[in-house]
Amino acid sequence: MPSAEKSINRLLDRFGLDRPELRAWAFYDWANSAFFLTVVATVFPIFFLDVAADGLPRAVGAERYSWATSLALLVIALAAPVLGAMADYGGFKKRFLGSFLALGATATACMFFIHQGQWLFALVLFGLANIGVQGSVVFYDSLLPHVARQDEIDRVSAAGFALGYLGSSMLLALQLAWILKPAWFGLPAGAGITPDQASLPARLAFVSVAVWWIGFAIPLFRRVSEPVPQLEPDERPGQNPLAVAIQRLRETFQELRTYRHAFLMLVAFLVYNDGIGTIVRMATLFGAEIGIGRGVLIGAILLVQVIGVPFALLFGRLAGRIGAKRAILVGLTIYVGVASYAYFIDSAIEFFGLAIFVGMVQGGCQALSRSLFASMIPRHKSSEFFGFYGVLEKFAGVLGPAIFAMTIRLTGSSRHAILSVIVFFVVGALLLSRVNVDAGRAAARRADEGRPAAP
Repeated sequence: MPSAEKSINRLLDRFGLDRPELRAWAFYDWANSAFFLTVVATVFPIFFLDVAADGLPRAVGAERYSWATSLALLVIALAAPVLGAMADYGGFKKRFLGSFLALGATATACMFFIHQGQWLFALVLFGLANIGVQGSVVFYDSLLPHVARQDEIDRVSAAGFALGYLGSSMLLALQLAWILKPAWFGLPAGAGITPDQASLPARLAFVSVAVWWIGFAIPLFRRVSEPVPQLEPDERPGQNPLAVAIQRLRETFQELRTYRHAFLMLVAFLVYNDGIGTIVRMATLFGAEIGIGRGVLIGAILLVQVIGVPFALLFGRLAGRIGAKRAILVGLTIYVGVASYAYFIDSAIEFFGLAIFVGMVQGGCQALSRSLFASMIPRHKSSEFFGFYGVLEKFAGVLGPAIFAMTIRLTGSSRHAILSVIVFFVVGALLLSRVNVDAGRAAARRADEGRPAAP
């Protein structure tokens, strides 16, 4: 038994999960990834087109869905830096995380009440749920440099993504079973059922996401401590948090040259994450438009999750060998091939092939982007900086769906939008190649120690 425990501990250490607070932090990826997989990527887009947007032309429904996505992401993008600075000053990281979680999970659960033709109600709930999940992730990510040491941050971030893939794929597999075979679960099935009965399995999937999200978030609130706030020299306890936040943001803008490599990393991330976000958010709509069946679409997205588990962990290990920046560049090179291949697909087999390649790189690129940025920012301003990270991440989410919507309007098809993402991967990679990681980390250490910036 002791040897078995040692083996387990060595395995946990290898993947950055050897301490309770690390496992509790990473489990929030397990919790919230169910939303991204079920609501953002698979079940809800199909449900929206088939049920909520019933009566609208499919291209019009896809366009409205795309604009709603962009609007929701824009709202949180504008709010995130201010709220992040407030959280750093007042020690509100977990409080804000919990508030956004409550908003997102409540809106998700309320999707159960969406019925035939209620596209506006559906998009309002979808927008609120997106604001909730994206807001919670800002403060979740900001806890990473506080729970993980510098030498383990890549592995911990990658392990979180791997857990997210594993947990969300397990829940989606169950949802897929009751959506495709409702009679097995005692749900209405057959030719004579009403539209509301036919949509019941999908609506129950949304409720299951809310329950899953809340339930598996509990370890983070129990095990991860709120970081102790570190005040700037011109600050004192008891000030108005909003006023302090605005002042901090003003100072950070003025000091960006001190963190120029972290800032360059942000710009590179903005560009290449636009491509990643477009593929993640629009793959299901793209597949549905080119005639891929619902079962194949959901099965392919599930395949991405399953493949993503080992490959996210492998990218964490790869970063330990060649560095996070080089590992991301490897992933972006593969993404160029993915986007090129996607333009030509028109069959279920080819769509499954696309899913395999996406699963190989999606989690690794996003996990290492998070950890690389976390390693180059001052720990005492982590929420503020991850607020900026969230802004650029959300603006990537705004631009990608917007381009998709405009392309549909101009061409009547989403196929041509796929090729546009290649530009984002190439330009993003070129910008990332100019980031000096060691210099960025040195600047962050000086800020945390209260030392002046290097000339």
